Amino acid sequence: RCALKLPRPLRYALRPPERCDFCANIKTVPRLRDLSAAKFEAEYAYSGAPVIVSDAMKNWTATTQLFNYWYFRDVYGKAKRKQRIRDCQFLPYTTGFRDIYEALQMSAARVELQPEQQPWYFGWSNCHAETAEEFRRHYGKPYFLPAGSENNNVDWFFMGTAGLGAQMHVDNVRLPSWQAQLAGSKRWLLMPPPECYFQCRSHEVIVQQGDIIVLDTNRWYHQTFVQPGAISLTIGAEYD
Repeated sequence: RCALKLPRPLRYALRPPERCDFCANIKTVPRLRDLSAAKFEAEYAYSGAPVIVSDAMKNWTATTQLFNYWYFRDVYGKAKRKQRIRDCQFLPYTTGFRDIYEALQMSAARVELQPEQQPWYFGWSNCHAETAEEFRRHYGKPYFLPAGSENNNVDWFFMGTAGLGAQMHVDNVRLPSWQAQLAGSKRWLLMPPPECYFQCRSHEVIVQQGDIIVLDTNRWYHQTFVQPGAISLTIGAEYD
């Protein structure tokens, strides 16, 4: 079986053009609380309009006291079928790490970004059933998702220090997604697709600890920057 991975500029050039009505009337990214599933479904879930929900992790135990770099190193170190874990998608960004196990072997000095240490930021999917079961004991479906909506089977984690993040890109996934800021904070830059530059605005928002941002990353180009302070840790998933 052969697979051809196109360079990113060519993939973008071959994307079908978007209808700009999904972003034309968006003036700002609202920050909401007590968002009902009905309102979310009617205004945000499938419209392409981004929203931040600031109270959606109240009952989660995936707090900074539990979910952190050392917790992940411990869970993955004890896990069976480590090759299966290595087969899950891993995003090294600029770190040069080859897989999640190499990323979880940093010294405490680098993890804490002490003087003369290099910043770091990476992401990975938890396609491994054993670790997924452990992680999902501590978080769940955000309360505002419609009753018939389900999270994708694969969740994503992103973790790193100030000054780094994901470069500007647009995703090629099936569904819209949510991303929960478990620790630290990130600045998001959202841009419409090139064909919508003259009809739609760009947006810049800070997603803080405890916030969930909902975004159709298949249509909005997006870039993230970890803010100074605590290590940023997020978890996200697609929903139908």
